[in-house]
Amino acid sequence: MTRVNLITGFLGSGKTTLLCHLLAARPPEEKWAVLVNEFGEIGIDGALLADRGATLKEIPGGCLCCVNGLPMQVGLNMLLNSKPDRLLIEPTGLGHPRQVLQMLSAPVYQTWLQLNATLTLLDARQLSEPRIVANESFRDQLIAADIIIANKRDCWDQEDHQRLADWQLQMQPPRPLLETEFGQIPLSLLDTPYQPRDLPLPHHHHPAKPASGLAAIRLDGEARWRRALNYGQGYSACGWLFDGDTLFDSGALLEWVRQAPVDRVKGVMRTTEGTLRINCQANELQSKTLASPPPDSRIEIIHSQQADWNRLQSALLKCRLR
Repeated sequence: MTRVNLITGFLGSGKTTLLCHLLAARPPEEKWAVLVNEFGEIGIDGALLADRGATLKEIPGGCLCCVNGLPMQVGLNMLLNSKPDRLLIEPTGLGHPRQVLQMLSAPVYQTWLQLNATLTLLDARQLSEPRIVANESFRDQLIAADIIIANKRDCWDQEDHQRLADWQLQMQPPRPLLETEFGQIPLSLLDTPYQPRDLPLPHHHHPAKPASGLAAIRLDGEARWRRALNYGQGYSACGWLFDGDTLFDSGALLEWVRQAPVDRVKGVMRTTEGTLRINCQANELQSKTLASPPPDSRIEIIHSQQADWNRLQSALLKCRLR
């Protein structure tokens, strides 16, 4: 029987970093699998989690609770057929956990999986943002949590600590809360039992994917890159995918990320130095260069408003090495 955990958390709370930590701590004799869903169409987290010793299935382009319900079930069945010892599911930060938990609790899966605790990540700084606190998914993810992981403690100030303490006193029902940084949690938390509870029915609807805004450049009849848009829950996403022959200038690319007037940027890019991994949230830029290059380059922006994608795209294209 496969042990299953849902790893939730709003945009920028550190879910992918936590998954990387857990996969690094995986007992060598165990077979693990990861099911990842992203709001954007390009799919960045799958590239970030690749080659970490687990079977990976990625479902980009929405939230598991809405348009991707069937792909979620297909992806889940595919991974369960490989009989992993443990399965970690990471829905998008804009997703609602109710339908996913209902699916995992369905009678058809009772002989296949053991549903364990839902871990929900929370950055205490998010509690100072009225737009985030008022977001339905943010609130309902915390309601669904069996354990709350207060992540990115190293970035908090005294007001953040106090705000988290005040919020914890009001939390209903009371649940365990663990403060940490870089997603470093004990592996034993994954075996905490799941506690069924009544969850709010989500009111949001994930709209159909926009038909406009797609772009591609062709050289010698082959597409060298493409762009894809998505929107919902009051957020917009724009992602770019470049082929393996396209290289980027690291310095120019990082400057493009710093200057982009958006909420969130994530990317895995091919450079002359190798792989450049980029993660930027609220002007907090993290980057890492690895020697081996990825098969392609992919970068994605998520913003709480409509952005000038064409202007951002024009500046991004100037970061390519010719």
